[in-house]
Amino acid sequence: MDEHSSTPPRVLVAYGTKRGATADIAEQIADVLNKTGCAAETRPAGEVRDLTEYDAVVLGGALYGNRWHRDARRLARRSGKALARTPVWLFSSGPLDDSATRGDIPPVSAVQRVADRIDARGHITFGGRLTDDTHGRMARMIVRSGHGGDFRDTGQIATWAEGIGRELNQA
Repeated sequence: MDEHSSTPPRVLVAYGTKRGATADIAEQIADVLNKTGCAAETRPAGEVRDLTEYDAVVLGGALYGNRWHRDARRLARRSGKALARTPVWLFSSGPLDDSATRGDIPPVSAVQRVADRIDARGHITFGGRLTDDTHGRMARMIVRSGHGGDFRDTGQIATWAEGIGRELNQA
């Protein structure tokens, strides 16, 4: 992260997802970070065991019933000490409307506790996705009721990730 260093900051973008929309957001974040000069990779949060090779972490989880995805919660708990020593940004995904694009949505209480415990540098909530091809009885009922759609804002995601990349490259 030193401007005189020849190695780019190594960033893990870890995510907890149920239906893939949050994984897609994580991939976009990593792509943008790579374009800013970082060396970013994505991994499912449930597969992450060691953070020592990373200079920074972006951790995200889908929201279901105002709860962050289990794999994101577990990674935050399991690696809390390592995360507290590392620059970390958090994101959530889930609102099935354009509210996340219209204004800042504060993190749900459990995510706020994680952010406070590890001294996260930031949190953002992105819109979610629930479409006709989504599996699961409850998901299909939500889509049929007219509350489905893809509410992810790629511009918002890119702008947020660019800010992280700038901060990491200035450190």
